[in-house]
Amino acid sequence: MPRTHRRPQRRPSHLARRGGALVLTAALLCGCGGSADDWSKPHAKPTAVGALGAGFVAADGTPAPESTITPRPGSWDRVRPEKGYRVVLLRFGDDAPTRTVADAVTQWADEVDASLKTVTVAKPVEVLERIGDALALKPDLIISAGNHLVDPLALVTANHLDQQFLVVGAEVAEPTGNVTAADWTGASFRGEGLGLPSAYDPASFTPERAGRAVRAGVAAVLEGVTGVVLRID
Repeated sequence: MPRTHRRPQRRPSHLARRGGALVLTAALLCGCGGSADDWSKPHAKPTAVGALGAGFVAADGTPAPESTITPRPGSWDRVRPEKGYRVVLLRFGDDAPTRTVADAVTQWADEVDASLKTVTVAKPVEVLERIGDALALKPDLIISAGNHLVDPLALVTANHLDQQFLVVGAEVAEPTGNVTAADWTGASFRGEGLGLPSAYDPASFTPERAGRAVRAGVAAVLEGVTGVVLRID
């Protein structure tokens, strides 16, 4: 009988094994494993889960554009986005207030299972480019952290009215209807032209206060209360 020659199995080459490891490592580093992180797929317009409580806005209706309102504490607690809400955290600065706001955004995103991507501005000359990067992602909401973003956002946001922005811990002077701010006494920087307010206090940026501002601000955006400043106690 003729002998059957079995072809020996070839072991993966060193380069193939190494390449597979590199691909796996890259996937772990970029955090791209979940389907919620794939923003290339069609995405329905997000809706709010829950509703604002009494006292978030005055009983006589929607606040006027550019006005400042003081929601009743906790009136936003029942509002959250649907799972997979796409948010870009746009941050500039490594000072303690900026870190506190950025951490609050990250913690909130974990709590509500939002899909969060971060765009970091490393130096002033690239701020407009990084804002462009955030816009190119077409998120449901861009949340900014850092006083140095206020003036550039004042220039950019009016040209992108279909994109919602939330400024936490600061304000944009004369905001358009797509820009909402959530701050508090001690955190109301409005741009270099106006300087720091006399009541500005970096110590007022506590994790608890920043967390309340993020939740209240997102609730306002989801419910269409935009183009205003929320003053959070």
